[in-house]
Amino acid sequence: MNFGFTDEQLALAATVRDVLRAHCPPAALRSERRPAWEQLAELGFFGLLVPPESDGLGLGLVDVLPALEETGRACLPGPVVETAVAAPYLLPDHPKLASGALCVAVLPPGQAYAPDADLADLLVVVRDDGWRLVSGESVRLVPRTGVDPCRPVFEVAFDEFGELGGPAAPALRRATVATAAQLVGVARELLAVTVAYARVRTQFGAAIGSFQAVKHQLADVGVAVEFAAPLVHRAALSVDRDVETADRDVSAAKAAAGEAAVLAARVALQAHGAIGYTEELDLRFWLARAWSLSAAYGTTAFHRERLRAAVLAGDLRRYP
Repeated sequence: MNFGFTDEQLALAATVRDVLRAHCPPAALRSERRPAWEQLAELGFFGLLVPPESDGLGLGLVDVLPALEETGRACLPGPVVETAVAAPYLLPDHPKLASGALCVAVLPPGQAYAPDADLADLLVVVRDDGWRLVSGESVRLVPRTGVDPCRPVFEVAFDEFGELGGPAAPALRRATVATAAQLVGVARELLAVTVAYARVRTQFGAAIGSFQAVKHQLADVGVAVEFAAPLVHRAALSVDRDVETADRDVSAAKAAAGEAAVLAARVALQAHGAIGYTEELDLRFWLARAWSLSAAYGTTAFHRERLRAAVLAGDLRRYP
């Protein structure tokens, strides 16, 4: 069995990477709310998971994982997962979805505030008795303090809404796996930036990257990322094929990816020292993204508890 990505999947990721490097540089994170979205829309990024009958490509989640990692690596602002991954499942027939003309935000269960709700044309709110579909024009938003300057959060209130049929779990699984993929991309970028810095930053007459203590921390991050990535890939396969272990696999992926990204953020901050806290350093955007995404769609503690419960209940099945 070949566990590697296909040439087409890797080529898609490379194309997305090139677009983001050109149109979503760190400078854009300081001045734009949705840099590179127009270019990604022209590329067809938001229609990758949309059914072919709605002008999309109808790909599976596993097909777009490398591209989603690139959005995390670039710290792309905006409700990327909600618009490109959750919306094609929730609103597969919407005429504007494949073209990228529709922006969707989601308020999942367990979260008090909706990220990027001010950008959304449609807001999807998950309740115990179903989905609420709220127009961006009718929702009332109150800004709240959040950790990520490129991912502002809002308290949501509304009176008018529409009902969405179908269960919430499948869409939430997809969004969780996509967020885990972004976390892997964030962790990879933090590791690359920190390694580059450790090679040029000198202390006691030597590059700090030559010190064993720094080497060990960077190696720990590398191992955590390489262990998390396959779990995310497995979760995407489980979700695409709707296997019985999907919930367990999704929790394993999100917990591992969240821990890897948070570890990468901690090591990056320690290696950079006091400048890691400064507003002038672009590093702060990736630090904040690691912290904010690790709490999105369930915290690491939540997913570890769900994974523990599944294992203790005897769910030791391998894929598939």
